[in-house]
Amino acid sequence: GHLVKRIVGTQEDSLSLTSNLAQRDTVIFNHPLFFSLSFQDVKEQLISSGPSFQDFIKGAPVVRETRPAVDEEGSGERVYFETYGCQMNVNDTEIAWSILQRKGYRRTADLGEADVVLLVTCSIREKAEQTIWNRLRQLTAMKKRRLKTPTPMKIGILGCMAERLKTELLEREKLVDVIAGPDAYRDLPRLLAVAHGGQRASNVLLSLEETYADVMPVHHAPHGKSAFVSIMRGCDNMCSYCIVPFTRGRERSRPASSVLEEVRLLSDQGVKEVTLLGQNVNSYRDTSEEQFCGSDPTKLSQGFKTVYRAKQGGLRFSDLLDRVSRIDSDMRIRFTSPHPKDFPDEVLHLIAERGNICKQIHLPAQSGSSEVLTAMRRGYTREAYLDLVENVKRIIPEVSLSSDFISGFCGETEDDHQQTLSLIREVGYNVGFLFAYSMRKKTHASHRLQDDVPAEVKRRRLEECIGAFREEAARVNAALIGSTQLVLVEGESKRSAKDLCGRTDGNMKVIFPREDVAIQPAASNAASVHAGHYVLVKILSSSSQSLRGRALSHSSLSGTVKHCETLPRHRLHEHAASDTTMIETCP
Repeated sequence: GHLVKRIVGTQEDSLSLTSNLAQRDTVIFNHPLFFSLSFQDVKEQLISSGPSFQDFIKGAPVVRETRPAVDEEGSGERVYFETYGCQMNVNDTEIAWSILQRKGYRRTADLGEADVVLLVTCSIREKAEQTIWNRLRQLTAMKKRRLKTPTPMKIGILGCMAERLKTELLEREKLVDVIAGPDAYRDLPRLLAVAHGGQRASNVLLSLEETYADVMPVHHAPHGKSAFVSIMRGCDNMCSYCIVPFTRGRERSRPASSVLEEVRLLSDQGVKEVTLLGQNVNSYRDTSEEQFCGSDPTKLSQGFKTVYRAKQGGLRFSDLLDRVSRIDSDMRIRFTSPHPKDFPDEVLHLIAERGNICKQIHLPAQSGSSEVLTAMRRGYTREAYLDLVENVKRIIPEVSLSSDFISGFCGETEDDHQQTLSLIREVGYNVGFLFAYSMRKKTHASHRLQDDVPAEVKRRRLEECIGAFREEAARVNAALIGSTQLVLVEGESKRSAKDLCGRTDGNMKVIFPREDVAIQPAASNAASVHAGHYVLVKILSSSSQSLRGRALSHSSLSGTVKHCETLPRHRLHEHAASDTTMIETCP
């Protein structure tokens, strides 16, 4: 507030004083009674002699926001989507398509015949944004060639980059016709209608409520046997390096009833694997029904803390995971991306006990140094993280772990880097997502920290971290040779039509010959293998990135325990990702 330094007696003086205060001017106290009055006396005199609400609104023009009426129907126009970045963007694509489909748009896989091209974008790193800028210039050249044709092309930017770079996209570069942020997909039909009228259109407003709970996504997963289901949006963690809270807003959870309805529908369609999605998926907290709104505080992993006050009430992640897993016992359930702080014991015990919840957990560490973790505002130390890993392995002995790491964060020393390498080797992850630090505007780090690690040092440290992951992957995968794994078949191998590929419970990629196998163990009659089938595969060889084997028989998720040979795991399964493979954006 402002320090009021003069008591006024007339309404005119009060109006003048109020006007000055509104302009942040300093008003001088010179009333002789000032020193004998309490603050309450001053306050009451100012209020009693000051203007009323009516004085402020008297004669003020009535302003109403109006939007010109436009025809939002697509009239059969063809839409082409390109999706970049995280799995949330895949889900956003499905939501946007569901909304446009209702308005009569048609989807095409042929860019050449598209009337509308929509890029669902990522802002997590500078390299991700540069990819979009380059693609936009290619599309703009194509758009110019079609200006005089009967079907001119419109270009739209959706997702995080839309929110972050609206001005540059619309005004400076003038490469796009439509911009829609992550919370504005319902407005897409109107935005496209405005664009077809010759104007650029945008809506990048963030919402405290939007979860698209009533929009059933149109899933386009490979072969239709796996699907992503969004259960919450946004993030409250405010890690110092992360742009997500600024591009996707605050956390809000989708009502459990809507999530369960979508999973049941997917089960009816024959989907065999569902991944629950959220920027901080395990902080899910549904408060949509009064019965959920208790006073119990949210439980955190031991030794972890948050930058925000403890949240109370709501149906928690463990409750939702329990309900989802009961829908179809032959459907695998995964979730990503979690934060390590949100793994209370009840979540871990549920994963251990429920056969169709995959025993694979993503624990983003980001660094192995407590000092760097403090600068990142992660809310835990190296010791607390390792205690959590120990607890996870104690409750789920066969667990497979994956993680995220950032090389070259602000102030990272060589000793900090060595601590990260030692953590990678000590924990024994199955997959790693590793990147060199890229400072983003608006983040805490951009305001308070210095990006002081040279680019060549970042690259060298990143390469060393990737090397550590690959060494461990080769060692741990080799230990699986001779075991039998239950594999959910995804389809044909990319490298050979003679092979099929799929994934284990621990998310390891397995490649095996395409051939008929027994319909069940010890059966004499055989059947072909297709996407969506569960098969038992004998592992014969391995690399740092995958396993190879031979299918023995068809099986089911419920029959896994008695048919599969299991080995102690705390290992690296699939592959250590390079600096170009990112499927998690937060936390």
